[in-house]
Amino acid sequence: MPELPDIAAYISALEPRIVGQPLQHVRRNSAFLLRTAQPPLASVEGRIVKELRRVGKRIAIGLEDDLWLLLHLMIAGRLHWRDAEAKLTGRQSLAAFDFPDGSLILTEAGTKHRASLHLLSGEESLRSFDAGGIDIFSSDLSSFHAKLTAENHTLKRALTDPRLVSGVGNAYSDEILHAAQLSPVALTQKMEPLEWERLFAAARHTLGFWVDQLSTEAQTGFPEKVTAFRKGMAVHGRYGEPCPRCGDNVLRIRYADKETNYCARCQTGGKVLADRSLSRLLGSDWPRSMEELEALKRR
Repeated sequence: MPELPDIAAYISALEPRIVGQPLQHVRRNSAFLLRTAQPPLASVEGRIVKELRRVGKRIAIGLEDDLWLLLHLMIAGRLHWRDAEAKLTGRQSLAAFDFPDGSLILTEAGTKHRASLHLLSGEESLRSFDAGGIDIFSSDLSSFHAKLTAENHTLKRALTDPRLVSGVGNAYSDEILHAAQLSPVALTQKMEPLEWERLFAAARHTLGFWVDQLSTEAQTGFPEKVTAFRKGMAVHGRYGEPCPRCGDNVLRIRYADKETNYCARCQTGGKVLADRSLSRLLGSDWPRSMEELEALKRR
C-alpha cells in the first residue's frame, strides 16, 4: 500500500501537471470504484484543480466550488500519467481523469476492488476521512509520546494505526524501528524516555529521507513503479539478507498476509521473535536467540 513518502511523490508529480488545469472528463471502467452518489461525478467536469493534499494514505484533489476527489489506492492501486484521452484497456484500468495535457489513469492489480474514489463537498466532509493520526513532521516529541501511549500497543501496531500516526504502514514502520534500534513488539507504555527520543528522531529522519528521495525522483518523471520494496531500505522486504548495520541476516514475523522484518541483533538484543506460522509447528523447538537459530539451520 502506498504510504506517506509514496503519496508525497505522487502529489509532487501531479502538482505541475494538473493544478490550475480544468478536469475535462472523468471516465470510469469499474462499477466498484465510486463510493459516493452525491454530488454526481459529472459535477466536477470542467472545474479547475485548485490544490492537492494528503489525507492519511489518500490523495485529495481539490477543485473549484470546494469539491474534492478523494482517492484511496489501498494495496494494489496505482496512478499513471498518459497521453490525453488515453484509452482504458483491460480490467486493471479503473478510471481516467482527463486534463488538457494528459490523462491520469488509475489501475488496480487483482480482483478484490479495494481502491476507492469519493466525491465530497466541503472541507468538513474531507476532514471526516482523517482518522486522527498525528503528523510526524508537525508534531513534537511530547505530543508524539502522548498519542502513542494513550493505549498500550506494540510499536509495530502503534506506528501503523492511522488513528495514532498518519500515513505510515507496514514498510516504513519496519524502517523506522530499525533506525531506532527498537523491537517491533516493544510495548508503548513500557518504553524509556531515551527510547522515545530515538523513535521520534528515527520516524522524522526515515520519513523525511524517503519523502525527499521519492519526491526528487518524481520531478524528472511520473512515479510509475510505486512499491513497498525500495532499493536502499534497511530491512523491509530483505528477509535473509544482511542487516546494513551489523551484518546479521534480517528476520521476519509473518501474520496473515503481512510480514514484519527486523534485525534481532540491532533491535531485540539477539532474541528471535516468534513467527506464528513456524512457532506453532516447532513448539518448544522454536529458537529463542540468534545462536539457537544458527544451530537449527545447521542441523
